[in-house]
Amino acid sequence: MDDASDFAHFAANRADALFRFGYMLTGNPHDAADLVQEALARLRSSWPRVQRKHDPEGYVKTTIIRLHISIWRRRRREVLAWEVPDQPQSVTESPLDLWDELAKLPKRQRAVLVLRYYEDRSDAEIAQLLGISPGTVRSQASRALDKLRDTVAPLRSLR
Repeated sequence: MDDASDFAHFAANRADALFRFGYMLTGNPHDAADLVQEALARLRSSWPRVQRKHDPEGYVKTTIIRLHISIWRRRRREVLAWEVPDQPQSVTESPLDLWDELAKLPKRQRAVLVLRYYEDRSDAEIAQLLGISPGTVRSQASRALDKLRDTVAPLRSLR
């Protein structure tokens, strides 16, 4: 096979998994699709080099993570709402949805949790991917889990 067909085969076979990975990071299907598209475009231009290293998926996932980080660094304080609610909902009216709670976390904390529990990466790998120290990875994970526990515990007592 030539490079173009090898790349097309890889992209066709891994696009869904890469989209799910992007969705776990962003919590938004539109942003996830944008990340995957941009990462695959960058992979295409580097395909011969990446293919020789035998880890194109790792390259794409690293690219997705770095793109996501650069985006949230630019929009650090901006919070977009995809759907504006007609009225505020009380906690008892809304069922617990862990994905929604994960999306409420700060971007770095969400990225750490996704990499640690969804990708099963070590603290050292996460630190290298995010450009932070392993201690920061552990503290971000701890803070994120504390926030999730604080959110989940009151909802369980209401049921």
